Amino acid sequence: MIVIVFALLGAAFGVWRARRRNGNRLDMAQYGAIFALIFAVIGVFLTIYLDRLV
Repeated sequence: MIVIVFALLGAAFGVWRARRRNGNRLDMAQYGAIFALIFAVIGVFLTIYLDRLV
């Protein structure tokens, strides 16, 4: 669940960042996809950490 939330937040952040730099739709899609992947990996590590903590 954490991974999905982080991926959605990453995609939204990527689109926001591309829009701020005056990017077109393809730029927004690329930034959204890349940031979604980065945030999803962070979410996986956070999930593993929290699972081992308990």
